Amino acid sequence: MPTPDRQAGEEFSLDLIPAAMLAPRMRKVALVAVVIGIVVGGVVAIFAAPLIAVVVAAVIALPTAVSALLATRRRMWLAGTTIHASNGLVERRIDVAQAASVEFVVRAARVSQVVLRIGDGRRVRTVPLALYTADGGRELDVLGLRKLADALSASELAPAAAAASLLIDQLRAEARGAGLEERPLYRAVALARDAGRVPQTVLTDAEVAALSN
Repeated sequence: MPTPDRQAGEEFSLDLIPAAMLAPRMRKVALVAVVIGIVVGGVVAIFAAPLIAVVVAAVIALPTAVSALLATRRRMWLAGTTIHASNGLVERRIDVAQAASVEFVVRAARVSQVVLRIGDGRRVRTVPLALYTADGGRELDVLGLRKLADALSASELAPAAAAASLLIDQLRAEARGAGLEERPLYRAVALARDAGRVPQTVLTDAEVAALSN
């Protein structure tokens, strides 16, 4: 009988920041957009036909409001070796085991970010792994990292194996309570910044291997 974590269909979250944490702020953004749209529409109604005022209000309010509300429904998860990404309307998938490219993309700025970019030759999916600021950071939870490393290990691609190794080293650093400077994902940001490769760069295979040591 399969163990619980290997049962078909079991999902493991890959959300660096859960939608539930974003929901209050996104709802405020949507509300502000609607209020601004109504106010501007009211002003336009003084000088133009009501229909024009409604159109102007909709053009101002709807794009921002809809985008903000969809953000509260966005999620990413792993089932087996397949990454699923949904915005509440459309779901996209990519099989990590069939990856044709695996890259670490680092953005070194006031808010730094490390993402894993996976392509299968037809589509590309990015998985946010960590966010860092001057005061600390946020990293993908341990279970998500572990399952993502397992999925990468199922690929025959050399960069996928290297990525899996880096994620395992990240897990080991977390397990022993290592500081940020000892964690591979944070060191990736430091590497990019020290090399002057800002605001964004793709790590080479040699750099990924070095971060795993």
